[in-house]
Amino acid sequence: MIIDVHTHCHQPEHWGNEHKDHWAPAYGGEPYPVVTPESFDHVMREGGVDVAITFGLAASQAGVRTPSSFVAEFVSKLETPTIPFASMDPLDADWREQLEEAIALGFKGVKLYPVLALFDPLSEDFDEFYRILTANGMVVLWHMGATPSPIGRLSVTQPLVVDEIARRHPDLVQIMAHMGHPWQRDTNVVLRKNPNVFADVSGVPSRPMDAFFALVGSQEWNTVDKLLFGSDYPLWTPSEALQNFRNIGDFRAGNLPHVTEETIETVIEQDALRLLGLEDPRN
Repeated sequence: MIIDVHTHCHQPEHWGNEHKDHWAPAYGGEPYPVVTPESFDHVMREGGVDVAITFGLAASQAGVRTPSSFVAEFVSKLETPTIPFASMDPLDADWREQLEEAIALGFKGVKLYPVLALFDPLSEDFDEFYRILTANGMVVLWHMGATPSPIGRLSVTQPLVVDEIARRHPDLVQIMAHMGHPWQRDTNVVLRKNPNVFADVSGVPSRPMDAFFALVGSQEWNTVDKLLFGSDYPLWTPSEALQNFRNIGDFRAGNLPHVTEETIETVIEQDALRLLGLEDPRN
């Protein structure tokens, strides 16, 4: 079974001017692609994905917003069994109302984007937010790590931030996206000590040498069982992401450690739903 825990359904207009002004120049000038239920189903089927998790983006100060109502409607049109997550900015004055809406819509998690939303996850102002998520069994998926946006705040998006949240809210289930790139070694240390913290590998193979060290590190820190497959669609299709991920297993450097086939296939076949405490939408 393949579970893709990191897919996007948001549209170009949900970016405001952020993608055009800051992301497109860093990635060759391409506009953000339009994702449709049909294109989503096609690539999930092509990649052999059994269950997907999808979401949008929210960073109010940057003008970025994907309404939960859009995500709910998008998922209702899919053939792929898909679990919707809300996208929220906890700096919004109406975050409680937004969270109540997401819960009423049956969403099972929240995507948070502190590097662009410019909030400090460690502020005690957000402890109530985390407590409500925990009480409702909702998963937090953090964008962790780098951004090409000059307005981004890197200091709030490092894996050690998640470690402190896990100390204060140990029952909150958290996913660090992209293995916290470029701080993957820190990610492995955080994964090892916190039972309810996981990381996805979405986008990791796009920088192959970093991916190599990250996965060898995961083997050495015994955190392979905490890694989840994610494609980061539409940046990569699941088929592309799977192939790119498997390619890391081909790297050899003399007699140095390498990423084993067992590691690669364990991550790809990881039972993310069980680990995250999510119900299988196929049932």
